[in-house]
Amino acid sequence: MHFLVVDDETRLVELVVRYLQESGHSAEGRHNGPSGLEAARDPRVDAVVLDVMLPGMDGVEVCRTLRSEGIDVPVILLTARGAVSERVAGLDAGADDYVVKPFALEELHARLRAISRRRTDSEGRLEVGDLVLDPERRRAWRASTELELSQREFAILHVLMRNAGKVVSRLRLLDEVWDGETDLRSNAIDVHISKVRTKIDRAFGRASITTLRGEGYRLERCT
Repeated sequence: MHFLVVDDETRLVELVVRYLQESGHSAEGRHNGPSGLEAARDPRVDAVVLDVMLPGMDGVEVCRTLRSEGIDVPVILLTARGAVSERVAGLDAGADDYVVKPFALEELHARLRAISRRRTDSEGRLEVGDLVLDPERRRAWRASTELELSQREFAILHVLMRNAGKVVSRLRLLDEVWDGETDLRSNAIDVHISKVRTKIDRAFGRASITTLRGEGYRLERCT
């Protein structure tokens, strides 16, 4: 996933961005309201970590502007301890959650995963070539034939389809599908990818999941 971190504390932004990158995501930082707003308009951004107190335009106004423009990217506000009015204003402006400073990086990461899952759960059907996936009904089809997928296989296909044409790292699969429950050095990911390939590719004489050694997996545009 790609996250945007907006805070005028340069050191904090660097710390959070590095942590998210080491956790298998991509991330970028901005240090004022106007540049943060511009970056948050990028459709590639999956969620925004947004400080309330920003130069140029405060975080609440950035969030309110995004919502007025119809941009529903998930937003987590960073607020000062005890600043209840800031949290209320931010949530009223359309923020999804808030974290009080100082905070643990692990907690922020967990909250980002949670709001990203909530957004994913509300998605409509995904279509990539002749592959169709319905997250709400937890059903998937290829060439109009319904696929029999386990819960884990469905989750893997969901991640790959949301990122069709892009490389999905093993770390990201570990984070989103296993929620960090398995060891990256185990063969659990390989075993499940093989099962997904058998059901969506081999059964139809296709080859849509590409393995990029040392990088991850990519779902090609299916035809």
